[in-house]
Amino acid sequence: MVRKLNTADAGFDEAFAAFLAHDRDDGVDVAGAVAEIIAGVREKGFAAVSAYTKTFDKFDVDEKTVAVGADEIDKMVSACDADDLAALKFAAARIRAYHEKQMPGDVRYKDEAGVTLGWRWTAVDAAGLYAPGGRASYPSSVLMNAIPAQVAGARRLVMATPTPAGDVNPLVFAAARIAGVDEIYRIGGAQAVAALAYGAGPIAPVDVIVGPGNAYVAEAKRQVFGRVGIDSVAGPSEILVVADRDNNPDWIAADLLSQAEHDPSSQSVLITDDAAFADAVSQAVDKQLGESPRAEIAGAAWRDNSAIIIVGAMDDAAPLVDAIAPEHLELAVADPDALFKKIRHAGAVFLGRHTPEAAGDYVAGPDHVLPTARAVRYASGLSVLDFLKRTSIIGCDEKSLNAIGPAAARLADAEGLPSHAQSIRVRLK
Repeated sequence: MVRKLNTADAGFDEAFAAFLAHDRDDGVDVAGAVAEIIAGVREKGFAAVSAYTKTFDKFDVDEKTVAVGADEIDKMVSACDADDLAALKFAAARIRAYHEKQMPGDVRYKDEAGVTLGWRWTAVDAAGLYAPGGRASYPSSVLMNAIPAQVAGARRLVMATPTPAGDVNPLVFAAARIAGVDEIYRIGGAQAVAALAYGAGPIAPVDVIVGPGNAYVAEAKRQVFGRVGIDSVAGPSEILVVADRDNNPDWIAADLLSQAEHDPSSQSVLITDDAAFADAVSQAVDKQLGESPRAEIAGAAWRDNSAIIIVGAMDDAAPLVDAIAPEHLELAVADPDALFKKIRHAGAVFLGRHTPEAAGDYVAGPDHVLPTARAVRYASGLSVLDFLKRTSIIGCDEKSLNAIGPAAARLADAEGLPSHAQSIRVRLK
């Protein structure tokens, strides 16, 4: 049975704190195994990648067969349902349009001292995109990872996707083509992350690695960070729905299960000001679980990690939302904008009763790659900025250096760095 909390109860603060502290990790420490895999790829190159792929994915690959050729992609695209392809293209156009509006502008100006200042944005040369493979694969994630990189101006888009036992999802490769991916390699796991970070055989290294994956992929991204940039170390999916009594309980139940069905470690939370509505949603969840082909997964997430929280008034929801800091937040209330103004921490917000989170997963436009595990307190979802770097611009002439140089030299002296000071003073009149 799902956990139920009420802010009116005497022990609510302690119960809520315990809920926040609940560990959804599966408890398996993969750091050592991942470190060994990365070290193997760094030492032995593609030979290690091939060996690990055979061990973990039961698939033979060598330097000549690791890349997926254009003719293979042609065949896979032709095997896709026409309506599925149309939906992918529809989603891609909306995702591209949204991310194009994120592009920042360069700035260059002279301040009152006559110093030229500003900044310039440039894209990374190569972006590595990880796409889970086999049957547990998501073409939408290919679009969400590749399109921002392409919009940012990355010159090379490289995708790694495992094909366990040779199993593929043609729509994943169709999505890669639609999104403009340049190279696709049929490898996965920590060995794929290591190959993208350090290079291996025909796979040249990249500058940034993004994309979802299992615990081994997430840990590998953590360990190669610094050598390359990464989007985040993502955990299980989350949704928080704030809903009043005027909602259809079946709708809200479906929204809660839309994230619970991802993984047994996922989390779904309902906050409402009506106890009867809370009971109705709970009953609707049970009914829908009984009809779901993913009932075992979603049921575990609902039973073990989720909660229904009853508040005295909707305004009381805002501090609870900020404390939970959810990946996805639905505001299914009469005035969602008013409530949204009181909330600071959420990865993506869905306004109103007719905005299910799943719309954002596929076609709304914003990226669905979002921070989890309360990381939205300090982090943002994937965007073009993850594939851009900002370069500062500073330019002085004789007059402007004479205006600001003496203070700089003085500070250099105070820090005990005489050559810093001298490099300025030799230019001053």
